[in-house]
Amino acid sequence: MARIAVLTGGGDCPGLNSVIRAVVRKGISEGYEVLGIKNGWKGLIENDTMPLDLNSVSGILPKGGTILGTSRTNPYKQQGDLQKLKDNYKNLGLHALIATGGEDTLGVAYKLTEDGIPNIVGVPKTIDNDLSCTDYTFGFDTALNVAMECIDRLHTTAESHHRIIVAEVMGRHAGWIAIESGIAGGADVILIPEIPIDIEEVCAIIKKRHARGKTFSIVVVAEGAQFKEGTFVTQEHKLDDFGHVRLGGIGENLAAEIEKRTGYETRVSVLGHIQRGGSPTAFDRVLGTRFGVKAVELVTNKKFGRMAALSGNKIIDVALEEAVKALKTVDPELYNIARVFFG
Repeated sequence: MARIAVLTGGGDCPGLNSVIRAVVRKGISEGYEVLGIKNGWKGLIENDTMPLDLNSVSGILPKGGTILGTSRTNPYKQQGDLQKLKDNYKNLGLHALIATGGEDTLGVAYKLTEDGIPNIVGVPKTIDNDLSCTDYTFGFDTALNVAMECIDRLHTTAESHHRIIVAEVMGRHAGWIAIESGIAGGADVILIPEIPIDIEEVCAIIKKRHARGKTFSIVVVAEGAQFKEGTFVTQEHKLDDFGHVRLGGIGENLAAEIEKRTGYETRVSVLGHIQRGGSPTAFDRVLGTRFGVKAVELVTNKKFGRMAALSGNKIIDVALEEAVKALKTVDPELYNIARVFFG
């Protein structure tokens, strides 16, 4: 019996367990033995695995996170790790590997297909929705709805206390969560990484609202947004295995500038990891399930080096190389729609 494996890497997100469940159910129906690799690429480096059968995936559909665990391990970072990974892949007798993750995890997957492990297929996962070649990644819809609900709740506090409230949401290089939650939540200003922050314009919008009788405003900002001629606001300067700094703090800086320039009392709310957690929406459960089934079909049809993707309402497959070549950023047309409601 051929053996296939599945791993989940990078940041956790709702919907990962639906992928694992689908891979196991579809894999068994195709006659495969299914193995789970624990904690992303780290598990393949350390040979840390678990068998997956129907009992293993029973009841996991509504659970957030991933039963396999995850990490941001990069096998190309530490000397010797790549060879350990290759040796373990061979010793496990794997026919194929299904890698589930975002730009970093799938970037490694693509490199491995070029470096001696060609039998890999990808599944796109990220709450940031910034992977190319797919209309949506699972996890985004859940994070978006969580952010929207938080913004809804901030409205009542802002109005009651006559304050400006800055809501900082996730989004390192792409502002999909900020733009869509801001539109859905009725934000008065939305700031994204794709467009540098013009603090004078932000304050002018807020002052204009007050001039027409509004005593509060909601400003949504993505964690990766920057002031003009500025740099990322970070919690620490230490880099992870993929060269990323830990972001956080743009909301505090922005709130301080708004209060100083307008004189209006301003508070900040950082949504943080609550956007990643909890039970996935129906959309993310279904999309993750469809991606998992598609991934096994790609293995069966020996279409390696490909990634499951959503195009319209169809699940297709695209080249891993193309999927990780560039990030998908916010469409300027969507931002122009959002601007109609500023102020």
